[in-house]
Amino acid sequence: MNTIIRKSEVSGILRAPPSKSITHRALVCSSLANGKSIIITPLLCDDTEATIDALQLLGINIIKKENKIFVEGNTLKQPEREIFCRNSGTTLRFITAIASLVGEECRITGSSSLMQRPIEPLLNALRSLGVRCGKNGDIIYVKGKPVGGEVNIEGNISSQFISAMLLIAPIIREKVLIKCSNIESKPYIDLTIDVQKKFGVEVKESNMFEIFPQEYRSTKFEVEGDWSSASNILVAGTLCGKVRVEGLNLKSLQADKKIFEILRNMDAKIWAGENMITAERSSLEPIEVDISDCPDLFPPLCTLCSQAKGTSIIYGVKRLKFKESNRLYVMKENLERMNIRCEVGENFFKIFGSKAFGAKIEPYNDHRVAMALATLALVAEGETTILDAKCVEKSFPEFWKVMMNLGANIRVIS
Repeated sequence: MNTIIRKSEVSGILRAPPSKSITHRALVCSSLANGKSIIITPLLCDDTEATIDALQLLGINIIKKENKIFVEGNTLKQPEREIFCRNSGTTLRFITAIASLVGEECRITGSSSLMQRPIEPLLNALRSLGVRCGKNGDIIYVKGKPVGGEVNIEGNISSQFISAMLLIAPIIREKVLIKCSNIESKPYIDLTIDVQKKFGVEVKESNMFEIFPQEYRSTKFEVEGDWSSASNILVAGTLCGKVRVEGLNLKSLQADKKIFEILRNMDAKIWAGENMITAERSSLEPIEVDISDCPDLFPPLCTLCSQAKGTSIIYGVKRLKFKESNRLYVMKENLERMNIRCEVGENFFKIFGSKAFGAKIEPYNDHRVAMALATLALVAEGETTILDAKCVEKSFPEFWKVMMNLGANIRVIS
């Protein structure tokens, strides 16, 4: 599936899709809890469906009905076959950790690109607690239950390693200490701890994370709106119209809430109401910003900076080569196709604001690249084609429909 996009004006009101990050975490916590939990307004997309499939293979009873997910937890068992995590990094890392609680051998795999992403720091952490695990080609194997103890994890590759260990730690029969260095994407760890708290688990945090044995409690859990997905809609409003996105919590722990601060710093016309954000067409100032804690904002931020009046520099980008694509170079390649000059440094990305022109865009199966460049296409001269446009289903299945409902001139080619 491809999409063809022409210069457009957008306007309208929409509700932010539910948070993908929170949905993943709620699914895990409810699966480890005693009893039946209800997850209200979850996000159902390719990534969260991968987590649901994996948990079901591990013996968890999960039923999707209307805008709810019903989960009966604490029933882990050895899966009958390999667990396939599709292209979801969160699923791969969380499920690898959860598999260690089964006690019998579990085999986990995913798409070829997913299996190239880092996993060894998590496997090392599990080994330090007595789990036998490893990676053979594209297969991860996990066997043996963890015991308590001390874990050391580098935090500058992926915070998901730390979140994965936090999620299983309460189930381990002895205290677990998680020591981390060079933590980036700390808000994602805070989000994990917050969801755990809502399921009755306490994590003590000082210069390390301390988790005593305890039980997750079943509960009703409502998933808030997703700042990551909403960021592209807010960028569209800032570039070519006026949009209001409802269901966004300014007090949220989500890392990508920072898009609101960034837009303000770029002199955008953006304001907040009660659980809603409005963005209007603006003349943008260039910016220098560090995204070490919110790397998923990189693609929409590139779109914003490409239309600013001058040169912008985005710092804290070195980990982006470990995403669904080598996101640094994929964005550089496609921005340059659209007449936007860029420079890549060791840990920075420089963008020279200029007029955009339509082009053929190859997102390399990266949902965030496709959405960000589709937004840039709304102000580009001529026609832009997004190849493999279906990749947005990884996180925002309704993206193309939402954009068209806002007035974007988009044609879908099956």
